[in-house]
Amino acid sequence: MIILSFSQTLKKDSPVLNSNTYVFGFAFAVTIIVALMLSGAATILKPFQEQNFLKEKQENILSVVGKTATDDYKKFNTYIKSVVIDEHGNELTGVDAFDINLAYDKKLHTKDSTYTLRYPLYIFEEGGKKTFILQLAGVGLWGPIWGYLALDEDGNTVKKAVFDHKGETPGLGAEINTDGFEGQFRNRKIFDDSGSFVSVQVTKEAKSDDDPHKVDAISGGTITSTGVSNMLREDIKFYLTYINKSKKV
Repeated sequence: MIILSFSQTLKKDSPVLNSNTYVFGFAFAVTIIVALMLSGAATILKPFQEQNFLKEKQENILSVVGKTATDDYKKFNTYIKSVVIDEHGNELTGVDAFDINLAYDKKLHTKDSTYTLRYPLYIFEEGGKKTFILQLAGVGLWGPIWGYLALDEDGNTVKKAVFDHKGETPGLGAEINTDGFEGQFRNRKIFDDSGSFVSVQVTKEAKSDDDPHKVDAISGGTITSTGVSNMLREDIKFYLTYINKSKKV
C-alpha cells in the first residue's frame, strides 16, 4: 500500500518513475513484502500442518490394528504404547517416537555408519495379546515410500500392512497403497520353518497362493516393488531383537 501510494504521487512522465533505479527498487520492495507475507503465512499455518501430520500418522497406525473409527486417533495413547529403540533392542529414554524422522535417520546412517539409528515402535494390547506395529521407510522409483506393518505377538505373523508414497506413478508404483496389494500381506510369515529370517518378499516369480513368504509384485512397477521388498527386509530385521526380548518377558 505504501509503495502503491508513493507511485501514484509521481506523474507518468516523471524521470523518477521511468528510471531503472525506480523499476528495480519497486520490484525489490514488492519481492520483500511478498516474501514476508509467505513467511508469515507459513509460520501461522505450521502448527495446523503439524497437527494434521500427527493425526494422519496416528490414523495409519491405528488402521493396522482395526481401529478405524473417525475419533479413534483422539484416544491414541489409550490404545498404543510408543517407544524408540536402538539396534540392540534397547528402549531409549527422553525421545518421542513421533519426533523420529525414520527416512532422514536412515539417510544419515547411510552417509555415516557411526550415526546411531533409532526406530519408532508402537505396541497395541487388547485381550491380553500384543501387536507390534513397525514403522517402515524406503525408496521407490520416484522418491520416498513408507508404511506400517502389524506383527502378531508371536513375532512371526503379519496381521496387516499399509503403504504410501510421495510420487509413484498412478496405476503402476502408486498401487502399493491399494487394498489389492496391501491385502496380500495378511498372515504372511517373516521366518521360515527352520527359524531363519526371510522377511516377506515382493516378487514377480511364480508363487503358490499359500506361499507364506511371498506376495505378488505390481505389474509395471518393478522398481517400486523392489523398494518395498528391500524396505521390509531391512526394517523388520531391525525390530527383531526388541521383539524377541519382549517375548521372553
